[in-house]
Order: sequence, then structure tokens, then C-alpha cells
Amino acid sequence: MKLDKPRIRPLREEEWPPDARGVRERLVSDGQVLNIYSTMAHHPDLLRRWLVFGNHVLLKSTLPPRDREIAILRIGWLCGSEYEWGQHVVIGKREGLGEEEFQRIAAGPDAEGWDSFESALVSAVDELHSDAMISEGTWSSLTEHYNVQQMLDLILTVGQYNLVSMVLNSTGVQLEDGVDGFPGS
Repeated sequence: MKLDKPRIRPLREEEWPPDARGVRERLVSDGQVLNIYSTMAHHPDLLRRWLVFGNHVLLKSTLPPRDREIAILRIGWLCGSEYEWGQHVVIGKREGLGEEEFQRIAAGPDAEGWDSFESALVSAVDELHSDAMISEGTWSSLTEHYNVQQMLDLILTVGQYNLVSMVLNSTGVQLEDGVDGFPGS
């Protein structure tokens, strides 16, 4: 269920609490702050602390960026988070993902065109979402390619974006102008 208006309105620049304005300046991109951050600005201490972890997951993770984006897009899809999907399609394109891959991400691990590792990666996201655990078979497939740090980063990436999807869906964060949501919506 997508909310057609926010339950928590994003703060305008002049509304940001004084102690959060330094954080805001670091979040400006192309002259604007994304709606997720302007919504989270209602709780500046949480925003500041959450950004540390989010920065690791998005920018400093040991996962290859393409793999990270496949995982983020899949959990966003499973959680019905159109905002997450839209933002990460933009990032995914920068990491080399194309329309066929976005379709496969939406279709799941059994979609035609995945290699065995990519299928295991998407399966891991599905399993974490449904069971809060990666199965033994999927774990074995992934550890043929990933080391311990990458496995931890994968689990925590899926968990982070599951959490983010919950926030986005529950608060009704709206897509930025020019960012598309789910295909066909």
C-alpha cells in the first residue's frame, strides 16, 4: 500500500533544527536534500546516528557495488517500497544495471538470465526477508565468491534497507520529481 501523501511532512530548509543544519549541508545534492533525509530531520539525533551506518552500507561496504544494488533493489521490491526502488534504480544504472536486470530483480531468483551466483544473491535476499536467515544451500553458493566480511555486509545491507523500507512506507515519503517508482505504476 503506497500512501499518496506523507504522514510526516519533509522539513523545508529553514525548518531544520539548528543542531541538524550541519548534517543537512552534507546531504545536499543537486541543490536539494532527498525527501527521506528531510523527513528524518524531525529526529536529528537519530538521523545523525543512522547516517553513519547508512554511509557504510552504501559507500564503504565490501560488497561489489552492482551486487549491493541488486540486493537493495530486491529488498525494496519485496517490501513494496516504491521510493527505495526508484532511488536505487538511479544508483543501479550508475553501477551498470540495465532494464533487463531490473525486470529480473523484480521477478526473483528463478528469473531467466541470472547466473548461479546472481540467483543465489537474490535468493539470499528473499530468504532474509521471509525467514530472517540465509539457508545452508544459498550460504554455500555465496561463500564460493564472498568472504566473511562480504557475507556480513550482505546481511546487514538487506537488514538496513528492510528497515529503510519500513520507514519510507510507514511515513509516506514521496518520490522526488523525475524519479520513477515501480514499473507500470
